[in-house]
Amino acid sequence: MAIMCQSRRALMEIPAPQPKIAVDPAIYRTGSSRSEAQSERMEDNQTPLSNQQLVQLIRSFILVEQGQRQEPRALTTDLKLLQEDLHLKKTNVYRSIPYSRLGSNRDAHCYRKAYPHLVVFKVSCQEWGQLLLQNEEWESALEHALVAWRYTSELPQWDTSSHNLVREQCYSMLAAHCITALQHYCPDPSKAIELHRRFKMAQLHSQLISPCIQELERSLGEAQVCSMNTR
Repeated sequence: MAIMCQSRRALMEIPAPQPKIAVDPAIYRTGSSRSEAQSERMEDNQTPLSNQQLVQLIRSFILVEQGQRQEPRALTTDLKLLQEDLHLKKTNVYRSIPYSRLGSNRDAHCYRKAYPHLVVFKVSCQEWGQLLLQNEEWESALEHALVAWRYTSELPQWDTSSHNLVREQCYSMLAAHCITALQHYCPDPSKAIELHRRFKMAQLHSQLISPCIQELERSLGEAQVCSMNTR
């Protein structure tokens, strides 16, 4: 796939994430358009995006625009590249945290350092998922959402609960992608069972996946009824 052919830097090993802390309900609405991808308010004393961070964010938009000009079926075989893209952006979040500090590396200061990279991670989750849905790659959209869900669960847990809003917004967005895909795609029984198992695993990280489990179970129930009626 031409859009992802740029050379990639070697990925570093990521430290295991800290145990989960309580998260306040999300107070920002996740926008569906590209222009709203960075709509979150930053604290007054937060560091603005550096030139390098702006370039990285703009590059994500350019890649998506290029992807929209590809044949719809072309993305199916490139899910591995999309996974590597998310892995790299998660790596950049951890690289931005000053581990040499004597205090907590999950405090407000470290959060401000990591915030631009968290936004870039969120943009990748949103834009690639929407592109797969737009191209009606329902199965690929589900796979991408579940992979992105796992990477989201591995993001840092911050000392201040409101700083974990980006994580919650990612969960909410990915669950919406799954719902949309399930409304157009009915997997065969073996795939449905595996998908149900993965949804249950994702539920351990966030209950926002629960509507997806209900939608899959509803779809499976209807498929069983249809199967009985055709006998």
